[in-house]
Amino acid sequence: MAIETILLAVGPNDADRAQKLAETLVDLAVPTGANVVLAHVFTSSEYQTTLESLDVNDHGELTEDEIARRHATIRDIGRSLDDADVEYDVRGRVGEHGSSIVATAEDVDADFVLVGGRRRSPTGKAVFGSTAQEVILNAPCPVTFVRGD
Repeated sequence: MAIETILLAVGPNDADRAQKLAETLVDLAVPTGANVVLAHVFTSSEYQTTLESLDVNDHGELTEDEIARRHATIRDIGRSLDDADVEYDVRGRVGEHGSSIVATAEDVDADFVLVGGRRRSPTGKAVFGSTAQEVILNAPCPVTFVRGD
């Protein structure tokens, strides 16, 4: 299977994994020449918090994609992609994390999805977190779970 489009989905807890996610993405995108889509998924409350932290007063003119572009995690990953000469598009989506990532993968016709996660205790390793599990079980393509250090 050829990889033409890779979706990297990030959320509010991925800031500490941004470098690892970017490195994994570059390792996949450069040899395949794949199109890259960076997606930031916000719950409604996370979106409102982000608007406040970005000091956006009149967000009626801004799209979810633009808010995602302004988010620090997307900017950090974007700089790594720029350094590796990997072109990318940014998408923002408001909704539940897992279902929104799956819907975005379907929307962009992703051939591959990357999602981040945290280390788990030995007991927790038996089951992924609910977001990762939902994406792995429902995505229309293979999913790689990138664990943070």
